[in-house]
Amino acid sequence: MPYERWAPKVVRSSSGIVAGLTAAALAAIGFLAYQASADVPSGLGSSRAADSSKAEAAKAPRDRQHPTALPAASGTGRRVVYSVDDDRVWLVGAGDRVKRTFKVTPGTVDPAPAAYVVTSRSGKITGSDGVAVEHVVRFTNVSGVAIGFSAALNDTTSTPAPTPSKKLGGIRESREDGTAMWEFATIGTRVTVIK
Repeated sequence: MPYERWAPKVVRSSSGIVAGLTAAALAAIGFLAYQASADVPSGLGSSRAADSSKAEAAKAPRDRQHPTALPAASGTGRRVVYSVDDDRVWLVGAGDRVKRTFKVTPGTVDPAPAAYVVTSRSGKITGSDGVAVEHVVRFTNVSGVAIGFSAALNDTTSTPAPTPSKKLGGIRESREDGTAMWEFATIGTRVTVIK
């Protein structure tokens, strides 16, 4: 039969094609994985400080006549500055110009003074305190507790009375300030935490 003469050749050539396509697919995946990792900003996805140098642990100098002025020694360039002692945030644009500053209400867990980057964001979620929040901008974890800025949908900046055992990392801001933070602090944006 003529069919029997051709069957072994077809099987051998089709298995070679499959092997070749598999090898090509694996090479393409490897190349794309390398390319994706090469394009990730340094520190992205890391819960540690963006660089090994810590922001000053001592309280950054303040202008006594202008308490809302950007503190000295809070970094340079485009960034978010958060003072854990003053419960205040500054959104700093190019040329170290303050685009906006506002008060916040911290959670029960504070991040250490250091330089970080925004690692993740969520549009709307339920906060760890059970309050519906929006514009969540996270930049670190402390002992498994996510730390980030958010605005309550009910527009309150206060958090419910904390249970002593409950660790909360949400830093609450008004909805208006939350929108400004959301538009400013995209993935990879620097966040400098000071005292």
